[in-house]
Amino acid sequence: MSSPQLPGLSSLPKPLLNSGFRISKDQLTTIVPVAVAAMLGTYLISRYFSTPSGQKSKVNLSLNKDSAKVVHSFDIEDIGSKAVYCRCWRSKKFPYCDGSHSKHNEETGDNVGPLIIKKRDA
Repeated sequence: MSSPQLPGLSSLPKPLLNSGFRISKDQLTTIVPVAVAAMLGTYLISRYFSTPSGQKSKVNLSLNKDSAKVVHSFDIEDIGSKAVYCRCWRSKKFPYCDGSHSKHNEETGDNVGPLIIKKRDA
């Protein structure tokens, strides 16, 4: 069964299957590196500005990493009149505070401070 011909269509030019769009090797050697650089740049920028979903950042970056859990215990009698303990994990004198939280707070916008334990005046 053949499809019916409409009158006047046979005089219209037939579309070309090959439209003549061609890319030379010189153009290709320019287009490919630019496209790869654009994709890589987009990926790196998106990684820089995005936060990993579901992955939390670590608090302890360097202290006793071979231990499953870092625990310190002190008797209240051994403290003296006052003790200042680190809560930011950045102190070089950990578990005691050395003021490293100030730099940490400036860099991260955090508001962590030390734990201060002192004996009540009688």
